[in-house]
Amino acid sequence: MRQWIDVQRKLLPDLLAIMQKRYEILQHIRLMQPIGRRTLSLNLGISERVLRSEVQFLKKQNLLDITTAGMSVTSEGNDVLIQLEDMMREVLGLKELERKIKKKLPVKDVIVVAGDSDQSPWVKREMGRACVSRIKHSLTGKDVVAVTGGTTLAAVAEMMTPDAKYRNVLFVPARGGLGEDVTNQANTICARMAEKAMGHYRLLHVPDQLSAETYQSIIEEPAIKEVLELIKSSTIVIHGIGDAKTMAERRKTPPEDMKKIEQNEAVAEAFGYYFNQHGEVVHKVNTVGIQLEDVRHVPCVIAVAGGASKAKAIQAYIKQAHQCILITDEGAAKQLVRDDSSL
Repeated sequence: MRQWIDVQRKLLPDLLAIMQKRYEILQHIRLMQPIGRRTLSLNLGISERVLRSEVQFLKKQNLLDITTAGMSVTSEGNDVLIQLEDMMREVLGLKELERKIKKKLPVKDVIVVAGDSDQSPWVKREMGRACVSRIKHSLTGKDVVAVTGGTTLAAVAEMMTPDAKYRNVLFVPARGGLGEDVTNQANTICARMAEKAMGHYRLLHVPDQLSAETYQSIIEEPAIKEVLELIKSSTIVIHGIGDAKTMAERRKTPPEDMKKIEQNEAVAEAFGYYFNQHGEVVHKVNTVGIQLEDVRHVPCVIAVAGGASKAKAIQAYIKQAHQCILITDEGAAKQLVRDDSSL
């Protein structure tokens, strides 16, 4: 396919450019539908005049539906996107980025989506769509799927769709989360995923951080213990990767712990563990839920994180999280490979 695309670039460069533009318009509408033309124009950086003619063309081809609520992709348009996806990933250079990252990092697999979520929030939805596709591919039967919190995982939940495969799937929060923004709590995301997938769920009603004494007491509570056993039996874990300082501030970390995190030059956070650039754990908070040693025994671990600003955090975490599946975006992927001339 790469040879065929290279030939097309030489003989019909305009054709590929037009195809790419129309693919991106359809793709964006699919993620944000229903969406108005003005909003789409701003998000894509295309003038309304140019967009109007493209939208009219796509509507004539029965790829778009336009109502008073906005534009939506038709079933035929969705089929076209699916058929074009593999080729467009090659055209956009995403497959090459994936090859380079797999060469650099010890990941089981990597999926790179177009865009940079630091610049365009809708890119998180595309990462979410890619994650949902990978979850479906990884299901084996009576699975237990554990999910963490955060804005990226909230986007995964929003992209979840009903499927018969989820009938016997149990969704659980990977950790407690009371006290955080409710929309980004693991409990909320877990319930949302299960509802949209038509699966089942159990919740964990405990704070995200606890003192050592409270931690030991609460994990012995029968109701908490039962949910913790389910979490530890997870067959699939889906989690984000945070920037260390950002996560520490969000959790209102005590000054003495914040000093420790800064002095040890932590750059990444996941599951309540803080990692330096070498992937070494430099600080850990007492969290009720899945622990790092538990994650290492889970058959399928999917890390979802994007944005150029997250590149250092991704690289640090992946160094010790061997054989996870990484779903990221173009912004982070380019930053990951930028400083390595061998890639």
